[in-house]
Amino acid sequence: METIQELMPLAKELMAHKPSRKLVKLYLLGGVLAFLGAVLGLMETVCSPFTAAGRLRDREAAVAELRAARERKAPPEPARLEKDKRRQAGRGCRALSHRLHAS
Repeated sequence: METIQELMPLAKELMAHKPSRKLVKLYLLGGVLAFLGAVLGLMETVCSPFTAAGRLRDREAAVAELRAARERKAPPEPARLEKDKRRQAGRGCRALSHRLHAS
């Protein structure tokens, strides 16, 4: 059904076939759900620009909060830096046990 004008002839045709009571309820439920879907889709389209702006503000606030937290974080201790430098220097050396050939 592309237009509302087709709805009345369809309803008349359905009633001419004398459907059971359960079938009428099912058609009615389907029609109500289709109508609600159309209304919700229209509302989403109308309200979409406002929600997008709100999400953008929330994202910017979260990024600013993370940046502030990083700036407040204390720099690492000098002893810890020395330990990290030793570890990195040790990684550059090749252990003798890992040689690929015998000498």
